[in-house]
Amino acid sequence: MSETKSVKRTVNGRVISTAMDKTITVAVERQVQHPLYGKYIRQTTKVQAHDEDNSCHKGDWVAVEECRPLSKRKSWRLVEVLVRQAQ
Repeated sequence: MSETKSVKRTVNGRVISTAMDKTITVAVERQVQHPLYGKYIRQTTKVQAHDEDNSCHKGDWVAVEECRPLSKRKSWRLVEVLVRQAQ
């Protein structure tokens, strides 16, 4: 039997909260086209991601990937910090 490895979805976003231990809240923006008028609208989705080392700070630009559910609302994992916010 051959096992197929699933491709994990990775998205980039801005850290908006680091209030919880080992957890960050990331705002992921995307643009969708309005079905009738055709104008592009910016939509924001907030996801909670696992940050094992508490290495992120508010304002950092990060990459997160999907993973198994780690808690009720946390099913993303921090991959890397792309841009650090100047402190």
